[in-house]
Amino acid sequence: MSDAPTDLKFNGEEFFVTLKDGETVRVIKTGSGEPLLLMHTIRTQIELFSEMIPFYASKFTVYAIDLPGHGQSSINKKINYDEPYLRASVLDLIDQLNLTNLTLIGESIGATLSLTVAAQIPDKIKQVIAVNTYDYETRYADGIRRGNVIANFMMWNYSIPINGAIFAALENRFFLSLVMNGGVTRIKKIPTWLMKMFDKTGHRPGYSFLGRNILKNWRSWAQATDQYHKIKSPVMLIYGENDWSRQAERYLTWKKVPNATLETITGSGHFLSVDNPEDLKKTISQYLQAN
Repeated sequence: MSDAPTDLKFNGEEFFVTLKDGETVRVIKTGSGEPLLLMHTIRTQIELFSEMIPFYASKFTVYAIDLPGHGQSSINKKINYDEPYLRASVLDLIDQLNLTNLTLIGESIGATLSLTVAAQIPDKIKQVIAVNTYDYETRYADGIRRGNVIANFMMWNYSIPINGAIFAALENRFFLSLVMNGGVTRIKKIPTWLMKMFDKTGHRPGYSFLGRNILKNWRSWAQATDQYHKIKSPVMLIYGENDWSRQAERYLTWKKVPNATLETITGSGHFLSVDNPEDLKKTISQYLQAN
């Protein structure tokens, strides 16, 4: 994955959906078959899944989205980007796209959203695959801070009101790479082309607000687990062996989700779709064949 894919639209259709609140969400639709909604990690975008989308599209009609405020979706400084807001936005999007019998796949905060969305509309959801669910924080940017010393230092500064605004404004690709590389294990670093894309997106007007606001709402991601008991569909929880979450935290999530199985992919970190896509594909293929 050292070189950028030749077609970042994955031979699909790119469009924007306007939500009820007037905000827009970027969508790439590709593949054929039953619908699959794909949601990315914190501070990333659709292209995080460049290795995975062709795999999903061979089995499903994939709707990959830039979560509200992320990627090329609109940013609004009047919005509080907590888990309930993002969940409501995804529910609105599903309704507008008229998706039913839906498979939800998400990574990190996208995994948490896949579970809370499934809890809200259980009759529309066929199954959920939640990768490295981000639902365990006990302090600001707790998960990210576990990645490495640089991530801990940067996120601590982000948490301080004045310092945080300055650090966010001064963010560059070098420091962003240091922080995000704390989320990979199998590979040495996130591919340069992808970091360049994240960096370019990070210089969009308002993006520094988005980054700090979503981290400020860390409590909402931990509280999301209160919704899990309402899920009716089968769920597979997948964790990288070296994900930021701890074993006890994974067990708590597994206990809260009905009809859940739990799989661990060895030698892999938080950004699993980048860090070890081949083993992730194998794990998901085995699950789909068995279900």
